[in-house]
Amino acid sequence: MSNPPLDPEFYARRAAARKELDACNPKLKAEGDPTDPTRVNWFDYVYSLAGGDPARVPWARLAPHPLLAAWLEREGSLAGLRVLDVGCGLGDNAEALAAAGAETTAFDFAALAIEWANRRFPQSSVRYFTADLLAPPPEWEAGFDLVHEYATLQTFPAELLPSAAVTLARLVAPGGRLLVLSTAREEGEAQTTSWRPMTRAEIQALAVDGLVLEVIEDFPPKGPYSSRLWRALFRKRGRETTS
Repeated sequence: MSNPPLDPEFYARRAAARKELDACNPKLKAEGDPTDPTRVNWFDYVYSLAGGDPARVPWARLAPHPLLAAWLEREGSLAGLRVLDVGCGLGDNAEALAAAGAETTAFDFAALAIEWANRRFPQSSVRYFTADLLAPPPEWEAGFDLVHEYATLQTFPAELLPSAAVTLARLVAPGGRLLVLSTAREEGEAQTTSWRPMTRAEIQALAVDGLVLEVIEDFPPKGPYSSRLWRALFRKRGRETTS
């Protein structure tokens, strides 16, 4: 399925959708929504309200994230690697990982997102699942040579980050890697969006249960539709790898 061009009209629809969603987003209210801490109900609502228009899904890029694409270009082939894409949304990052040769599994806790990804890529080799990062299938433990995560952690409240970090670490096989992309903020910087950009300390705190931080990169915003970003790579202690 071809991707529609991201033209000004697309972004006008996106801006209108964001205004509508912000008006009813419980996370933007001081009390938040204690009944939906991981926001699964909220994300299902967003995908449902979109009515099949990707412009109305604020995080849908209809292309791999540029920082992932650049990393894959530098990394080269992922042939023979078992890769997991966390919070895959409409599937573009997962498809890029598969195109690099990886045996790719992808999941999102919004069932409507998984249905949409399967419609977009009906011939895909990616195995798409509905699953919860905080309670993934037990057979996934230590099952992946590379785990990729973009923008899922930043939707969680801060108190759930330690649990999410442990789960991510357990998904990585010995000697494997965790690649994390996130919007960035300074410690104490006010939250001005419906998501919660992560601090450097929060990224560093993902180094648990054998994960070691190898590099963290800080990218300034580029253009009107971009944000400051982190790209961090961790490696799991264990068997030596040549990848």
